[in-house]
Amino acid sequence: MHFLKSESLPSEATDSWKQMTDILRISIHVSLHLVAPGAIAYLFFRHTWKWSWGIMVATMLVDLDHLFATPIFDPNRCSVGFHPLHSYAAICCYLILVFPTFTRVAAVGLLFHMLTDMIDWWIR
Repeated sequence: MHFLKSESLPSEATDSWKQMTDILRISIHVSLHLVAPGAIAYLFFRHTWKWSWGIMVATMLVDLDHLFATPIFDPNRCSVGFHPLHSYAAICCYLILVFPTFTRVAAVGLLFHMLTDMIDWWIR
């Protein structure tokens, strides 16, 4: 299927295609970080869904660990398994935090954040 390869396209078309896919990937990533937690909060924590949504969005603060990396952002690097708060040990802690009711919302937000970062890595 040679006709589907980007090498067969003129460079302008390839650049345009890359820009379009980058915009789509970023849109998916931001939607998963902001909109999806709202849906999760509404479905599973209906009585306190607005507060739960806010807590889940606040779990994006876990990305502060990116500030300790060089470079801070690398599009060719998966956050999960690289940054300290995105490590597999941290993810195991987040799994444990699902069980106590007072940490459940934050734990779900953190786990969904990790899933979102993995999805972003997979579709890059």
